[in-house]
Amino acid sequence: MFRTSHLLQSHMMIHNEIRHHCDFCEKSYCQVGSLKKHMLTHNHEKPHRCIVCEKTFSICGKLKLHMLTHTKEKAHQCCICEKRFARSETLKSHMLTHTNEKLHRCDVCDKRFGQKGGLKTHMFTHTNEKPHRCDVCEKRFSLQEGLKRHILIHTKEKPHQCQICEKRFAHGGNLKSHMLIHTNEKPHRCDICEKRFNLGVHLKKHMLTHTNEKPHRCDLCEKRFARGEVLKRHMLTHTNEKNHQCRICEKRFARGDYLKTHILTHTNVKFVN
Repeated sequence: MFRTSHLLQSHMMIHNEIRHHCDFCEKSYCQVGSLKKHMLTHNHEKPHRCIVCEKTFSICGKLKLHMLTHTKEKAHQCCICEKRFARSETLKSHMLTHTNEKLHRCDVCDKRFGQKGGLKTHMFTHTNEKPHRCDVCEKRFSLQEGLKRHILIHTKEKPHQCQICEKRFAHGGNLKSHMLIHTNEKPHRCDICEKRFNLGVHLKKHMLTHTNEKPHRCDLCEKRFARGEVLKRHMLTHTNEKNHQCRICEKRFARGDYLKTHILTHTNVKFVN
């Protein structure tokens, strides 16, 4: 039953399959009101303003959800682990972590995801779309999170601190990797020689010693290298760049390790073979 004839009329449109099409992106809606709301995303109108921080939104519903960030209200609770969420949609997505359901499928490669956001993020790997741009250096990113992490390079912010040695990091992932130094954990094991590594990236580099793979190629002389950083060092032989300068005698070097060795000539340190 419907409380008003208007609601009944709106509902009947679903059955009658009357569609209202967007002139910009060909998306279609059953109701004119839904189309009008959608059109705001194209003309960038944001008539709904937050009274706390003055952030503006195109749709009233988005403003309501945003207000929860100020009130810290979390009315939706998971019945399994009792974790609380501000939005019912977030709770629904969270429930999939308990059921291991992956309802969202990529139409291109058939990969499946538990959350719609995960699928959206994955689609960028197929479209190469990078909608998020850094205002400082104009570098572009597929994800808002990637842009946020990048911005820390410009602000020099390092909000993540190690509680053992107090070293600070811009990204939480870097702090996690750093913590392995203190715990001596080496969770990444080579299946060929069983050597273990703190970081997955170190294991990947190590695997190249078994495969003799050299994926990094110099565009000038076509010489190939197993590691990207070795290719970067090699490129200096073509450009004659010498960015590393001795503060004592002002001699310049292409590589930092060459400069370190040179510094020893000023300190009278001698290597014993």
